[in-house]
Amino acid sequence: MYESILVPTDGSETSEFAAAHAVALADAFDATVHVLGVVDVEGEAGPFDAGGIDDEFVDRLESEAETAVESVAETATGRRVETAVVDGDPAETIVNYAAEEGIDLVVMGTHGRTGLDRVVTGSTSAQVVRESTVPVVTVRDVDGTLTTEYDDVLIPTDGSPAAEVAIDHGIAVADAFDATVHAVYVVDTMALAGGADTAVPGGGGGGGAATGDILEPLVSSGEDATERIAERAREEGLDATSEVIEGSPGSSLVDYVDSASIDFVAMGTHGRTGLDRVLLGSTTERLMRHANAPVLSVRTDEDL
Repeated sequence: MYESILVPTDGSETSEFAAAHAVALADAFDATVHVLGVVDVEGEAGPFDAGGIDDEFVDRLESEAETAVESVAETATGRRVETAVVDGDPAETIVNYAAEEGIDLVVMGTHGRTGLDRVVTGSTSAQVVRESTVPVVTVRDVDGTLTTEYDDVLIPTDGSPAAEVAIDHGIAVADAFDATVHAVYVVDTMALAGGADTAVPGGGGGGGAATGDILEPLVSSGEDATERIAERAREEGLDATSEVIEGSPGSSLVDYVDSASIDFVAMGTHGRTGLDRVLLGSTTERLMRHANAPVLSVRTDEDL
């Protein structure tokens, strides 16, 4: 599925974590690793006087970027590696490089350096996820703990096309690592309570008791959606589980990652709207920022 994997780096610890995951995925899929350093001269300098930016400052940024890129390239032992250092806006440069080079997957950290020399930041990773035409894996530095063995892969779903696009990716990663697939549907009781003016378990809000007329069809729909994913995984010879839970989508999925010891998440960037929404842009971003596992975000063709 992935023949070329791009890893942007700024030499930060989080970027190094992302690079380790990129190399692990490249090993699993026999992919070429592209290592990209972005020199954001104007962004690094910030406000400056009419004298402009001196050459020494630019040379230092370029030298640091080249060092960071070479450091990552050296970790991709036995892999095909291509490197580049490019000047420009980080998010725009990453997105354009991926499109121009025919990249199949981007793997990057959610936060980079702090201070004047930062390149890859949380806002950059979120922008790349929103704008990239290819799937993006975002990686957090989780208390200095690095694990690139994926034994359990989570595929959240709400049955919508936006959620469905991530299924093939999640199953492909699970297959490459012989992992168990976890298919999970979250009934958004918070949205139900607010939109339907009813109180449902875990929903808060006011006005009366929960009604099966509202909740039961969603639970049934969730069972169908998750079982379809589980069956597809089993057809590939993988172990699979399915579960429907009630609560707030973002918080529930983050908690599930912890409770089920999930190693990798594959999800769509947007889901349904209205009372039965489960996967929203905000939910994806919450997992990117808080889940203790890499999160692969996939956009639908309609979003591209």
